[in-house]
Amino acid sequence: MWVHRSGEFYKDRQIVLYEYQKTRHHEHPENYYRDYKGVLVTDGLQQYHLIEKKLEGVTSANCWAHSRRDFSDALKAIGKKNQKSIKHSVANEALERIAEIYHIEGALKELSAEQRLIHRQAEIKPLVDDFFEWAKQCITDGILTKGKTLDGLNYCINQEKYLRVFLEDGDVPIDNSASERSIRPFTIGRKNWEFMNTIKGAEASALVYSVVETARANSLNVYYYVEHLLTELPKLRDEKGNIDMAGMDQLLPWSETLPEKCRKPRRK
Repeated sequence: MWVHRSGEFYKDRQIVLYEYQKTRHHEHPENYYRDYKGVLVTDGLQQYHLIEKKLEGVTSANCWAHSRRDFSDALKAIGKKNQKSIKHSVANEALERIAEIYHIEGALKELSAEQRLIHRQAEIKPLVDDFFEWAKQCITDGILTKGKTLDGLNYCINQEKYLRVFLEDGDVPIDNSASERSIRPFTIGRKNWEFMNTIKGAEASALVYSVVETARANSLNVYYYVEHLLTELPKLRDEKGNIDMAGMDQLLPWSETLPEKCRKPRRK
C-alpha cells in the first residue's frame, strides 16, 4: 500500500491518498508522479530517487527522521552491554546533533515559508554543515569497522544531497513523518481484515482510507462527513450510474458548503 500526501505546511487543503500496487517497483511512483512538478519527500529507498532521474521537474528530498534510525538502534545495542558507554558513543553524538537541528526547526512551524527559509539558512544550515563534516571525519578516522553506527553514518553521507533539500525551500518539511502518521492506521489495523485478500478488496480499502484520512487531515468529523457523502453522492448519479463530476467540488473536504456538523470537533 503506497501513501501519497500533501506537504504538512499546506494546511488549507490537506490530501492523503492510498494506492494499492502488487509490488514496490519504482515504476509505480514514476507513473503516479509523471505530471508532478515539485519536491517529493521520502525515505532513502532507491525507487524514489530514480523518479528524480527519470521525471523532469521532480526533486527528491530525504527524511531526517529516517537518518536517526540506525543511531537509535546502535544505542539500544550499546545500552545492553554497558549503559555508561552510551553518553560517549558516536551514535549518541549523532542523535544529539540531529536533535539540535530538530529543536530549531520545531520553533519554525507557524512561520511563513519565506520566514522559515531565512531561519533555516541562518540557524540550521551551519548545524547541517557541521554534522556532515563530523560524519565524514568519523569515517576517515576509521574508528568504526562495522555495526549500526557505521551504517547510520554511511546512510547520512550517501543521502546528503537529499537531506539538504529542505534548507533551500521553506515549504519542504524536514521529514516525511506526516506520511508515516498517515500509513500507521492502516498498518495497525490490517490484521483485522485479512479476509480482504483480493486486489479489488485492497483497492477498495485504499479508496476508503483516502476519504477517511483526508477528512481527518482537514479536521473534519469523519462520521458526519462520510454520512454526508453517502447522502449526496447518489444525487449526482444519472440513470446509468455515472457521476456528474461538476458537482463533486462541493463535496471535497475544504468545500465551504459542507454542513456545519461535518466540522464538529472529533471525539478524542
